[in-house]
Amino acid sequence: MKKVLVSLAVVFVLLAAAGVGAFWWVEQAAHQAVAAPGATPVEFTVPKGTSGRGLGVLLANQGLIRDARVWRWHLFRRGSFSPKAGRHPVSPSMTVAELATVLEGNPLPDDIPFLVVEGWRLRDTDAALTAAGFITAGAYITAASNPSRFTAPFPLPTTTLEGYLYPESYGVIPGKFDVEDLIQRQLNAFGERFYTPNRDAISKSGRTLHEVVVMASMLEREEPVPDQRPLVAGILWKRVDKGYPLGVDATSRYVLAQWNDRKAFLQRLRDPEDPYNTRHRKGLPPGPIGAPTVASLQAAMAPTPSEFWYYLHDAQKTLRPSRNAEEHEALRRKYNVY
Repeated sequence: MKKVLVSLAVVFVLLAAAGVGAFWWVEQAAHQAVAAPGATPVEFTVPKGTSGRGLGVLLANQGLIRDARVWRWHLFRRGSFSPKAGRHPVSPSMTVAELATVLEGNPLPDDIPFLVVEGWRLRDTDAALTAAGFITAGAYITAASNPSRFTAPFPLPTTTLEGYLYPESYGVIPGKFDVEDLIQRQLNAFGERFYTPNRDAISKSGRTLHEVVVMASMLEREEPVPDQRPLVAGILWKRVDKGYPLGVDATSRYVLAQWNDRKAFLQRLRDPEDPYNTRHRKGLPPGPIGAPTVASLQAAMAPTPSEFWYYLHDAQKTLRPSRNAEEHEALRRKYNVY
């Protein structure tokens, strides 16, 4: 009997020792990350309907924890745990406790980037949104043709928001896309990027905001190098102020279904009745011809004065300004630009 009791005592001690050892191992593992600090962040997705305990296997499979049992032990010690379904930014450098905290936080938004390219017209953005499956054709143009539905810290035109919808990348959620929400965000971006920080400078420029936007939309298409746009703006404003036609061919492309349709473009150039034909008509065109960036807006607001009246670009897109028609024609012949 005594031997039996001794044997049981030995077993008990061994089990207790094993339990203490297991407890120590789990505790240590719960406070140690899989990787050293600075490991590359990754995204971990909490599937909808997955229990907190069930995440242990997924975390282990993705190499974020060493053992699912460590995760279950932490949740037991932690008590309540309410993970949120979706994508979460995590790292192998995080401890189990840190991972649990992140997974209870708000997941990353389910949006994807949609790029509005600089210089795009309303019709170009509408076509891109349609091709991406976000809208039915024409929905963007229709919404942007009703400025009264939107707000801005600057005066909005009455008929169309062409030129005021800032070109940059916007996050959109497939299946939950709201065309008016995108337009309002573009107006907000226009205000934040250009209008608000330049409000006083615009008022001192001698031009209205709308005139600045119209000029900037031409600069966006006319001059590929942002640093050269102030000089081009100075030439164009001088021609406007002195009553000379601008001669900006990009304006004649504005109404084309396809911007690079050369045949249709040449027809527009020969039409003196086209209000956008700035070879024949003096002054600014009737409205903006696309979406300008801050670089173009600032150039239109603060042009660089010069002795030049004309300009062209050679085959390498280098700006070649000239002081008079004779110099301009000589540059045409020299660089074969017609």
